[in-house]
Amino acid sequence: MGAGDLLVRIGAIVFLVGAVGTLATVAPLLLGTSRLPTPAYFVSMLMGVGLAVALCGLLRAALAQRQSGREPEPVSAPAGSGGQAAAEL
Repeated sequence: MGAGDLLVRIGAIVFLVGAVGTLATVAPLLLGTSRLPTPAYFVSMLMGVGLAVALCGLLRAALAQRQSGREPEPVSAPAGSGGQAAAEL
C-alpha cells in the first residue's frame, strides 16, 4: 500500500456511513413519519468528514509520488568508463 491509501479507504468507509445516515434522516421527512433524534443528524455529518479524510489521503499520495520523482536517479556506470563505447564494439 502506498502513502495515503489507508486514509482514502478510511475516508470512503466514513463517507458511506454518513451517506447511510443521511438517507436514514431524510427518509422520515419524505415519508411523513416522525423525525429521528438529533444524534442521527450528527451521523449524517460524517459524509463531509469522510470526504475530507479521503482528500487528505489523495493529497498525501500525490505528494509522496512527487517526492519520489525528484530523487536523483542512481548512476549505473561512471561517466568516464566508456560503457557506451564498449557496448558499440
